Order: sequence, then structure tokens, then C-alpha cells
Amino acid sequence: MKNSCSRGVGPAAPNPLVVALAMAGLCGVPAARGQTVEPVQELETLTVRAGATRSFTSNTVQVGTFRDQDPLDVPLTNNVVTREVLDAQGARTLFGALRNTAGVTRSQLSGSTYDNISIRGILVENRGNYRLNGSLPIINLIDVPLENKERVEVLKGASSLYYGLVPPSGIVNFVTKRAGSQPVTSVATSINSHGAADVHVDIGRRFGTDQSMGLRVNAAAGKEDIGIDNYKGDRSLLSLAYDWRVAPAVSLKVDLEHYRKDVSEQASIGLFTREDTEENPRTLVVPKVPGNTKNVAGDWQRYDAEATNLLLRTDISLSDAWILTLETGRAVTKRDRHYSSFQFNTAEDVATGEGTLAISFTDGQRFENTNHRVETVGQFTTGTLQHELTLGGTYNEREGELGDSGSATFAQNYHDPRPIPVLQPASWSWSGDSRIVDKGVYLFDRIRLGDRWQVLAGVRYSDYSNTTVRTTRTDRYSTTDTSPSLSVMFKPTPDVSVYASYLEGLEETGTAPANRANAGEVLPPAVNKQREVGVKARVMRSLFLQAAYFDIRRPQTTIDSANRFVIGGRSEYRGLELSASGEIGRRWSIIASALLLDAEIKRTSNPSEVGKTPENTPKRTFSLFGEYKMPAVPGWAVNAGMYHVGKRAVNNANDAYIGSYTIFSAGTRYRTKWNDTPVTLQANIDNLTDREYWSTAGNGLLGGGAPRTLRVAAKFDF
Repeated sequence: MKNSCSRGVGPAAPNPLVVALAMAGLCGVPAARGQTVEPVQELETLTVRAGATRSFTSNTVQVGTFRDQDPLDVPLTNNVVTREVLDAQGARTLFGALRNTAGVTRSQLSGSTYDNISIRGILVENRGNYRLNGSLPIINLIDVPLENKERVEVLKGASSLYYGLVPPSGIVNFVTKRAGSQPVTSVATSINSHGAADVHVDIGRRFGTDQSMGLRVNAAAGKEDIGIDNYKGDRSLLSLAYDWRVAPAVSLKVDLEHYRKDVSEQASIGLFTREDTEENPRTLVVPKVPGNTKNVAGDWQRYDAEATNLLLRTDISLSDAWILTLETGRAVTKRDRHYSSFQFNTAEDVATGEGTLAISFTDGQRFENTNHRVETVGQFTTGTLQHELTLGGTYNEREGELGDSGSATFAQNYHDPRPIPVLQPASWSWSGDSRIVDKGVYLFDRIRLGDRWQVLAGVRYSDYSNTTVRTTRTDRYSTTDTSPSLSVMFKPTPDVSVYASYLEGLEETGTAPANRANAGEVLPPAVNKQREVGVKARVMRSLFLQAAYFDIRRPQTTIDSANRFVIGGRSEYRGLELSASGEIGRRWSIIASALLLDAEIKRTSNPSEVGKTPENTPKRTFSLFGEYKMPAVPGWAVNAGMYHVGKRAVNNANDAYIGSYTIFSAGTRYRTKWNDTPVTLQANIDNLTDREYWSTAGNGLLGGGAPRTLRVAAKFDF
């Protein structure tokens, strides 16, 4: 078994069950098919060594039915942004991490409070598509801290088989740091050019009999400033990751994190429809990009949010070939939000800058996700076929208290913003409550036909219900559906895989936003379908390459003539996606991606949208980040990045577009020792040329890009 455990950290494809046992801390248990297992201490050393290689690529993924497997064996596009990439870039936010993956853009919000993300032009749902350690659905309505994360993963496309009702944009998975065989004690601090400052402490230890327990604690706090006017605030994080090898056949993992953020929220900019001539009666106006430090909102308009996530996992070895996993968790997010949107009122306003700032007050919101999972994984043979079977069931409950709301307005100028006095709404009203229950059972079988061919087949039965309570009405509906999944994979060599897959999924179609006549209405779920063919290869032992063609067909939401947010037809997303991550020789590390996308609205209740591109969907995105280790000075490295997003339509009718943009980054870091204490000194600049650009569109709103930001940091490892 020693060699099998070793393969889990090397370039060759590991035995998935062996890796699952290893990750659960069970290498003291006989493994599948009667193999002998080495002591757990040796396994931990190997696992930590793999994490310590400081690579831009990863040899395992931790998401979906592919948890603990080599990405070569995943018949979908998957990207991993490792800790080394996050450290090299000084990434602090979700978008800062995911900009390294193809097709990722912001949607609706500029990112001053949290990152609303689209992948391949499809919105990533904030209460279902973000997961902690591959399981718990956390609530992306506050910036998710990265200090306690080992990496960020994206499994793109339809993922309903494992995760229930989620849109086919993809699953974003946060993998937490854990204690390894080597003690960790580090203190890091940073400041940026706008006055933000923070400190981060990271401590990890193993202890107990035979080092059977491990604890990793992360704490961070700091002052926030992103360089825009009227912005101020603070954030904090406290987390722990605990694991315990209770017995040779039983292990326990606990993850607990609490974080908060209290900042001023940057205003969004609304579009203006101008009435013109008879030949061109309506023109949608995209205003000139404001200065990238401009904010027409006031600093008292706060976004005050906090989140607590708890996940417990137990792995039990049932036999040499089967393990049972039990998981339960809860994610709770609370927020008070005083959000604003600027709107021009007349055609003359676009020139003079005069307009109205609409301020929406929402206090007392609470969102809670409760998630339970039971799953068994094992191996058996039928004749000449080898099976790796996954059988599981999930129960996910999402409750939302939408709080009390009110509104106010203020006469504001777009070009020369006026100070805004503290305002209060004239009246408050109750916004309502919601409850979603998503239950399901799933079966997934990886069938090996010899050494080169694999067939992966799965099915999920879902039972979904939704209840929304308003002051004027209560909406209830429920549905059941079966979602199939089928993939075929061919591996001409151990380091190359070619695959074709077909998946169906049931997805929620969204909630009507605040600026629509049916605001808050939750639309019924609908079916999406995805086809994908691709090839993956690992070359030079540590450079991972992917190429895939995908075709996604999903329900289309639109705005009807009564300004209602409704399901109105079907859209298709076809694209070619390329990526590369890892090391080229001893000096170069890269992570790169490209997407060529053809998205089209095929059918809709709004005739003006047929044949058009869905809003906020670029036809092209590119990213490239590379780091070079200087041979003349050991420990010194320099890096640079380029990120391009093509032009995007501001609505489904494609009445106007925001322009494409390309921004650049640069950085350097130096690892040395001061009195035998390892020290890392670092500097990173984002938006190197200080470009002014629209970074986001969607739902009739625009958001500007952040100004040039220099961040310097120091980390001490004791």
C-alpha cells in the first residue's frame, strides 16, 4: 500500500478509494482489495510533502463525486487555484482567485462588499453553488476569507448529480488548511496604498497519542480600504480545523469559521433609455465610465454582515473495500444593507450628471443553510469489470428571513457627487420569509474496462419544495425529477485522458431582484442539459493541460412587458475552453486560461431577445499569470499577470454594450531568514496602468473597476 499512497501525491493517477481512505486519516486500515497499509504517520508525511511543493497545480480535487481523485479522472472541466498561486498574487478576494480561470466575470456588483460571480455567462447562485470542503453550501453574501483556505476549486458545468438544484455555471469549492506533520506558526501583516492594513496569525499542530489529533487555527483582522471615495470599514476572521483519528477505522473532522465585514457599499449605476427619433425611438445609454475612485454613495451607507459555518465529517471503514461518510453542517449569514443605485432621469442628465440616488434599506436579513449527507464508497468486480460505486443521500434546507425594508432618494450628481446627509426611510415594511427543501439520493458508478477505458454513469432523484411568504401572498410549489449523468473516458497513457460526457440537472431559476415588479418572487425550477468533450494531459510531471468543448442548454429568464422577472424560453452556451497550470522547468510557474464562447438566446417570450447574447456574457476571456525564480538571488521571484474580458451586452436585447478591458498585475517576493526565522517579503500591484473601465453589468446595473492598488506584505514563520 505504500506505493499506492505515494501515487496520491505524484503524477500518476491514484486509486480513488485508497486516496479517500488516506484523506480521511484511515491508512491504518486495510484498504481495498486486501492491500496492506503503512502507518498513518508516514502517510501524513507524504501528504504534507505534496502540499509543500509550492506548486501552481494540484494532483487531487475535492469537489463532487470526484473528491480525492486525480483531475485527469474527472470528465468535466475543473480548475484549482492553489495556495501557492494565491500567495504569489497576494489574492484577498474570491474574484481575485477566480480571475485565473476561464470565463469568470463579475455580475451586477463591483465587488466592494462581496463578489457576485458569473462563469461562462451563467450566474453562480450565492446560496447553492459555493461549498466548503466539497460539501457544505455556504452563503456568498459576504466576502469569503482566503486566509484559512488551502485552495479554491471550480468544477464547471452541471453538478446536480451531487449537489442538487444548482445552475450549470459550476461549483466553487473552498478547501480549508489542516494541521500536517510539521508544526506551523506564522504571522503575516500587510498594508495597501489606500490605507488598508491587516494582520493574520496561522497556527497548526498535531498532538495526542501517535499524533492522532490535529488543530489548525487562523485569525485575521484589519482595516478595509479599496481606494474609492466614501469607503471605509473593517473585517475579521476566526477559524479552526480539527481532525481526530478516533480509532483505526474511524476519523472525525470539524471545520468552524466565523467572519464579518462592515464597510461602505459602492453605488451601482443604472442604465438610461432615451427616446429619440421615429426611426430609432429608443436608445439605451451607457454613461461614460466614472473615475475609478468615484463613489456617488455616502460612507454611512453600510453593508454590515457576518457569517458562521460549521461542518462535521466522520469517515468509517466498513471493510477492506468500503467506507461510509457522514456529514452534517450549517451555514448562517446575517446582514444589514443600505444599498444605492444612481439613475439618470432625462436625456439632458447624461450630459450634466444630474440624477437620483435611490437608496434601499434592508435590515435584519438572515440566511441559513442546513445540510446533511450520508455516503458510502466502495469497490467490487463483476466478471472483468471493476466498479467504484458511490451511493448517497442529501438533505438541504435553506431558510431566509428577508428582513425589514424601506427606501429614500437623494438628488445626486454623477460627475461631481454631493455629500449625502444620513437619511432614513419614511416607512418600513416586512419583506417576507422563504424556505427551500432540496432532498435527493444519488448513485454513481465508475466502471473500468481494462487499463484504458472507463464508463462513468450516475443518476440522482430530487425532491424539491419552495415556500415564500409575503405580506400579500404565499407561494408554494414542489417538484420531483431524475437527473442522469453519463461519461466515457479513454486513457491512451497514464498521463493523458480523453472524455465525452452528458449531464442533466434541475436548477433554480432565480429570485426577482428589487428593481422588478415581482421583486422577491422565487421562480420555479427547470431542467438544464450539458454535453462536453475534452482532453487532459500532465506533461513534464507538473504541468497540467486541459482543452474542452461544451454545449449547455438551459432555461432563459427575461423581463416581460410588465417589468416582471420571468422564465421566458431557452438559451445555449457553446464554447472552447483551454487552461494550463503548473511548472515549466525549475524557474517558471504559470497559470493560464482562455475561453471562446458563443452564447445565444434561442427562444424567449420577448421577441427582441431572440438570437441575441445573454447579458453580461463575454465572447472571449483570457488570463495569464507567471512567476520566475531569479537564478542570481536564491529566494527571489518576480511575477506578472494579464486578465482580459471581452465586451458584454448590458441586457438580453443587446441594446448596448460595455467595452472589453485588459488589466495587468505585477509583483515580487523574496524568501529569506532573519536570525533563523524564515521571512517572506512581498509586493503586488493590481491594475498596473490604473485603467478606468466597467467591470460588471447585469440586471440593468453597471459597476466600475477598482483603481490601481499596491499591497506590501511580510510573513514570519516561527
